[in-house]
Amino acid sequence: MTRVRSVVEKVAEVCGSFLVEREEHVKMLVLAVIAGGHVLVEGIPGVAKTLTAKSAAKAMGLKFSRIQMTPDLLPADIVGSKVFDQKSGDFKVLLGPIHANIVLVDEVNRASPRTQSALLEAMQERQVTIEGDLFTLPNPFTVLATMNPIEVEGVFPLPEAQLDRFLMRLPMGSLSREGMKKLLKSDIEAIEEGLRNLKPVVSMEEILEARKELREVWVDDSLIDYVIRISENLNSHRAVRFGLSPRGAAMLLLLSRALALSDGRRYVIPDDVKLASMYVIPHRIVIKPELVSNGPMRKESLVRDVLSKTEVPRP
Repeated sequence: MTRVRSVVEKVAEVCGSFLVEREEHVKMLVLAVIAGGHVLVEGIPGVAKTLTAKSAAKAMGLKFSRIQMTPDLLPADIVGSKVFDQKSGDFKVLLGPIHANIVLVDEVNRASPRTQSALLEAMQERQVTIEGDLFTLPNPFTVLATMNPIEVEGVFPLPEAQLDRFLMRLPMGSLSREGMKKLLKSDIEAIEEGLRNLKPVVSMEEILEARKELREVWVDDSLIDYVIRISENLNSHRAVRFGLSPRGAAMLLLLSRALALSDGRRYVIPDDVKLASMYVIPHRIVIKPELVSNGPMRKESLVRDVLSKTEVPRP
């Protein structure tokens, strides 16, 4: 068993004892932390986005913080600021909530563009600037930004530059009929108690060791060519204005490696790339305006169309 698979299974098992139908989401969140990427979580209110994030962080023994985005939130409210200490007669630094291992940025599109930009340096450089001084963020560091897809008023669309910094987009939909029945039959207090009593099942050292394992995964040249063909076919699609950037292609291969390890393999297969594509590509696509005006186009369907028309490497 690979170290990545061991970490994923331990966290998913302990969280699955009180979370309903969120095993796949927990798995992808853990893989994002191991890979050092950020996650854009899309879902309507009330589908346990915060609960899932807090549970995964607690099971991994990582420091967790939550930022509720509002239009009047300032960058200093996120990164921190310097305040004057009357006792010492000097300025001291008060670190903001961004200084944690897992940062849940709730309703990221409700913050102003100025405040959203404060996340860019943190997400890309793993550091923040507080009045001219640089502060390195903890390692591991992952931003989980939630976004309500049905909100259209009082929100600021995320720029493409910021969307491209997210390793994956993780849709979190409603429960199935069986899952809803299980949730309604359970005690809500028992779920909250499950979170309170949750103990770490892996250490930070295990997570960092699992991250090193990503470099040991074998990727054949034919699969690298496969990723390039997917990128080329997507970018030349008649409906696509902007497709997969070089950073997006690199993240696609990174997540493919992580998925291979979570399946107990030390080599990537085409199915890993196909599955990773559904998480990595859709939020990066910009549809041509003239096609958007004709009606909504599902980006997931577009990705499936490109995958179906891209030649798969043969062994």
